[in-house]
Amino acid sequence: MSTNGHRPERIRVGHLPVDVVDFEGALDTIDQLVRAGNGGMVFTPNVDHIVMAEHNERFRRAYQASSLSLVDGTPVMWAARLLRTPLPVKVSGSDLVMPLMERAAERGYRVYFLGGAPGVAELARDKLQATLPGIQIVGIDASRIDISGQAGQVDEVVQRVKDARPDLVLVALGAPKQEIWSHTHFDTLKPAVMIGVGASLDFVAGIQKRAPRWMSSAGLEWMYRLAQEPRRLAGRYLLRDPEFCLILLRQLRER
Repeated sequence: MSTNGHRPERIRVGHLPVDVVDFEGALDTIDQLVRAGNGGMVFTPNVDHIVMAEHNERFRRAYQASSLSLVDGTPVMWAARLLRTPLPVKVSGSDLVMPLMERAAERGYRVYFLGGAPGVAELARDKLQATLPGIQIVGIDASRIDISGQAGQVDEVVQRVKDARPDLVLVALGAPKQEIWSHTHFDTLKPAVMIGVGASLDFVAGIQKRAPRWMSSAGLEWMYRLAQEPRRLAGRYLLRDPEFCLILLRQLRER
């Protein structure tokens, strides 16, 4: 499986690649992927992704095949600096979506929303169409997604996406499902560029609020989100993600 096209310089944090690119460079690279017509996968690694990659081979393979991997999280930027491979700026999926939708409206890109809780994609679509009159949202789908299928198998969801002929697919299934699904169906859905956006549709729809900028800059966005959704996120932030420190120590020793 190939995602040919322009690729910035890459570093590694844990098992995951991260591209050395600024915000405008990220948008320009996505433009290049759309224009090249060979498809693409854009992922946004954070601390939780790096920890999950230690234990999930399919997730690692998806990242290795990515066209663009954008640092999502101040702690990952700190880790890159400690590894002496600094990154220019944080480019989270939630920061990327609105500027990307503005470009899509300007350039006439066809956009598909996959995932999100019931009703969220519709609300996000309605808000975007109100603020970006030229945007073409050619499909939304909040169906239950199965990632047990093999590459080349075309289920009803994949067929609906394919039939809509999107240029950009915002895959809001959460990690690792959105990355594995994108990787599994990459060849089938070319020339679409798939972008793993996590909870970003919730932010566009206005049903969740972003952390204050100072908290994000201080690496405390996780604390804000934990306070909003303690039952769902406590296991992730308090039990699983501390393994990131061990991963970083191991990589520092390797260097």
